[in-house]
Formats: sequence, C-alpha cells, structure tokens
Amino acid sequence: MVIKVFLASSSGSTAIKKKQQDVVGFLEALKVDYTQLDIACNEENRMWMRQNVPEEKKPTNGIPLPPQIFNEENYCGDYDTFFDAKEDNSVYAFLGLPPPPGSKEAEQADKVHIVENGNHAEETNAEGNLVDSIQARVEEEEGQEEADDDREEEAE
Repeated sequence: MVIKVFLASSSGSTAIKKKQQDVVGFLEALKVDYTQLDIACNEENRMWMRQNVPEEKKPTNGIPLPPQIFNEENYCGDYDTFFDAKEDNSVYAFLGLPPPPGSKEAEQADKVHIVENGNHAEETNAEGNLVDSIQARVEEEEGQEEADDDREEEAE
C-alpha cells in the first residue's frame, strides 16, 4: 500500500505550503512510505485528485486544495482531517495502515480490544469465547462463595 500525497510544488499560498510541509514532515518522521504527486506541474495528477476526492469532502467551490491524501485509490482526507488524526494519535488508522508495535496508536488499539464501549473489559473463557469480564467476575465470586459454603458445611 502506497500513501499518495497530492501537493502543489508552486503554490502561491503560504498556508498551503505550510500544510503540505506538515503532512510530509510528519509522514517522514513516522517513516511511512509515501509518494508525492505534484498537481501544479502534472495535469493528470490534478485531474485524478479532483475526480477521486469524494463529493461530500469537496469544498463549496468544488475544487479540493492540496494536500489531499490517499491510500492507493482510497481517499484518506485533506489537511484538516490529517491534523485531527494527528492530534488523536490515530494517523495510521487515518491512512488505513496498521500501527507499528509499541506506537501510541498500537497501544490505543490494544486498549480498544480490552475495553468495549468505554465501560468494561472483555475476557475469553476456557472455550475461547468472549465473556463479559464483569459477568465473569460475578460468576467467579459466586463460585468462590459456593466453594467457601461447601467447605464450611464439611467442617461442621
């Protein structure tokens, strides 16, 4: 999977230049494999980018501005959505890539597997089926209480 970043090499807008530098710099820092595609010097790149940004993601004038980010042909987002993903430590999910082991995003993904709906953890039982850990703890405690009761009865 190759991340494609559509940029304008000769943009007159300093805001666009800064956004492009931010995206490229961050991808380089993460060592993400990506390709820069210039829309200023290559009409095919410009047309492909414009045609493949989803309609609901295009600005009111209909012309998306760089940087626009794709994973192969799959649209990831523009600078604003990239920035939000960066702030949420979810850039790999934004890019459609698996997070590297040990990254903050991988740790968050592990927590998501542990915590469901922000309420409680899940565990698997002996058969490998998922069980609600709260229910498992209740059953475990009830089983312990029964075992304690049995021991007390035997002692009497």
